[in-house]
Amino acid sequence: MSTVVAVPTAGADAGAPPPTRSPRPSWRAGRTRRIALRAVALLVLLGLWQALAVLTDNPTFIPSPGAVWDRLVQTSSTHDGVRGYSGHLLIEHLGVSLRRILVGSLVGVGAGLVLGLVMGTVPWVRVAAEPVVTFVRALPPLAYFSLLIIWFGIDETPKLWLLSIAALPPVAVATASAVTAAPAPLVEAARALGGGRWAVTRDVVLPHALPEIFTGIRLAVGIAYSSVVAAETINGVPGIGGMVRDAQRYSQTDVVVLGLFAIGLSGLLIDALLRAAEDRLVPWRGRG
Repeated sequence: MSTVVAVPTAGADAGAPPPTRSPRPSWRAGRTRRIALRAVALLVLLGLWQALAVLTDNPTFIPSPGAVWDRLVQTSSTHDGVRGYSGHLLIEHLGVSLRRILVGSLVGVGAGLVLGLVMGTVPWVRVAAEPVVTFVRALPPLAYFSLLIIWFGIDETPKLWLLSIAALPPVAVATASAVTAAPAPLVEAARALGGGRWAVTRDVVLPHALPEIFTGIRLAVGIAYSSVVAAETINGVPGIGGMVRDAQRYSQTDVVVLGLFAIGLSGLLIDALLRAAEDRLVPWRGRG
């Protein structure tokens, strides 16, 4: 009689993959930690600011956070029959400056894109234009603002010219550098397939150059924003830079600090919008 040896069989779940635990929302935890860290840093800075204001005991030198907050309330409303600062609310000053920055940045970025594209695709243009662009980029805005006032007067025109000129070089340099660095094999392959200069530039060169171009645009807008105080030194009210300059003449340090906060916070918002546009329009950045 033959003996049957029983072989132990695996259970029904032997071939199944091990159970996986549901992933923890680590990104939410990381985001919460970042928000908490920034909140703590902000509180620490406010505490140091208040301590310095108390130690110096000189509001003209270092106004307290409370004094700046009171000035924010005053400049944002009608107080004792006085509307805002110099007859304009804080939001109106900021709105005028933002309009100037928007127009100047659009003109400067547009001109910089065209110039940079031509410099990157036409070698002799780059040889001729690059020293001029570098020369203008090295000039501080106030260096040529006086000349613009002589040419165009003291109204809006010299301010817009100043911001446009300040925004042009970073975009032109970034665009020319990115276009020149386009992969030669891809460009040659596109030309071998019958692509003309414009088609190759549009379909191969520009997609490769867009990430660096966006970096140049962000730099250009930042430079234009930092130049707004210089642009509004002459006949700049209404305008946040003009408000700061006017307050400086009368030693109203709390107004100066308030204006700096308004410029900085709105600058952070603009840069965040530019980063969001970059993420949307250049999703392939960092993937190749």
